[in-house]
Amino acid sequence: MESIKSIFRIGYGPSSSHTMAPRMAATQFKERTPEAVSYQVSLYGSLAATGRGHLTDVAIIDAMSPIPVEILWFPQIVLPIHTNGMKFEAFDEGRKLLQEWTVYSIGGGKIIDENSRITEKHIYTHTTISDILEWIDEEGKTYWEYVQDHEESDIWDYLNEVWQVMQQSVREGLENEGVLPGGLSLRRKAASYYVKASGYKDSLKNRCQIMAYALAVSEQNASGGLVVTAPTCGSAGIIPAVLYHLKHTHNFSDISILRALATAGLFGNVVKNNASISGAEVGCQGEVGTACAMAAAAANQLYGGTPYQIEYAAEMGLEHHLGLTCDPVCGLVQIPCIERNSFAALRAFDANLASMLSDGKHFVSFDKVVETMRLTGKDLPSLYKETAEGGLAIVGRPTKKNKDSK
Repeated sequence: MESIKSIFRIGYGPSSSHTMAPRMAATQFKERTPEAVSYQVSLYGSLAATGRGHLTDVAIIDAMSPIPVEILWFPQIVLPIHTNGMKFEAFDEGRKLLQEWTVYSIGGGKIIDENSRITEKHIYTHTTISDILEWIDEEGKTYWEYVQDHEESDIWDYLNEVWQVMQQSVREGLENEGVLPGGLSLRRKAASYYVKASGYKDSLKNRCQIMAYALAVSEQNASGGLVVTAPTCGSAGIIPAVLYHLKHTHNFSDISILRALATAGLFGNVVKNNASISGAEVGCQGEVGTACAMAAAAANQLYGGTPYQIEYAAEMGLEHHLGLTCDPVCGLVQIPCIERNSFAALRAFDANLASMLSDGKHFVSFDKVVETMRLTGKDLPSLYKETAEGGLAIVGRPTKKNKDSK
C-alpha cells in the first residue's frame, strides 16, 4: 500500500475525482508541453457524465490558462482502466499533435496512467487489517505505531497540516451563509444547525453539533472551498466533524487526534488498496462508507478502544453503508451528498459506541466487508455510479415546485 498521504489530500472542492484530480492532471500535462499553443481534452465515462456539475471543465481550463482549451465530452465511452478517463492532447500553431496523455482519476484525488502501477511506491508490509492485527499482537503496538513505523519521518507534520485545514474548513463553514453555487438554490444549513443545537440538552446538543460540523465542511466543499479528502471530497465532512467534536467536548490533545488520523488513514488505505474509494467505480459506499469506517476507528481509538474494538467499529461503519448509490442531483456534490455526510458522522459515533460496549469479538471481519463492498460495487448498475442516469439524479431533478424544498 502507498502512504496514507494519498488518503488525505489538501485541495479545493467540490470533487476529488472530478475536480481535484483533473486539475492536477492538467497542470502536469501543461508542464510537460511548454511549446503547446492549444489543448484538447476529452473526458470519458462518469467523468464526462457529471463533469459539468463537478466543475471538471472549469478546473482544467483554469489549470491550463492562458492557453486555450477545447473540452470534449464522451459520457457513453468508458476507457479500459477506469470510468473516469481523460485524454490530453497538445498542439502547435499548425494544429500538429505534439503529445498526448491518457490518464485516469481513480478516487480521492489520485491520478494514474498505464505506467503508474509500475512506478507506485508501496511502503506498507501488509495489505489487510487482519494481517496488521497479527503484527500488533506480536509487537504489542497499535495501529498508529504501525503507521509511524512505515511512513517517512514527516508524516506527523503532514497530518498536523491536514488537521489544521480540517478545523479551518469547519470554522469557515459555520460562519458562511447563503445559497450554494450550481443552480439548485440550496441554502447552507450549518450555521443555523449550530445555533439551534445550543437550545437542546447536552446529549442531543452534541449530536446536533456533529451534524452542523459535517454540514459545514461539506458546504465548504460544495462551494469550491479548501478541504481535505477523507478519503474523498464528497465525504470530506465526516472525519473532521467527529474529531472537531471530540477535541472541543472531551479536550483530546492534538497529538492524540493526529494519532487517530493515522489510524483512520490506515483503514482508508486498506479499502483503497483492496476495493475502491471512487463513487464512479463502486458507488457512494466507497466514499461515505469508507469515511464512516475511518471516523469510527478514529473515535474508538480516542475513547481507549483495543485494536480489536477499533477494527469492529470500522467494520460496522462500512458494513452499514453497503449498497449505497452515487446518484447526485444535477451532478453536483450537494444532494444527497451534504446531508449524507452529517448522518454518516453520527453513524460513526454509533459504531464506536456499539464497539465499546462489546469485547471486540464479532463474526464478519473488516476485510470481509471491504471485499463485500468491492463485489457489491462491481454488481451495482452503472446508472447508480455517478453517471446522473438513475436514482435521485433522475427523480430529484429540480422543478419549480421542489427547487427550494431542500
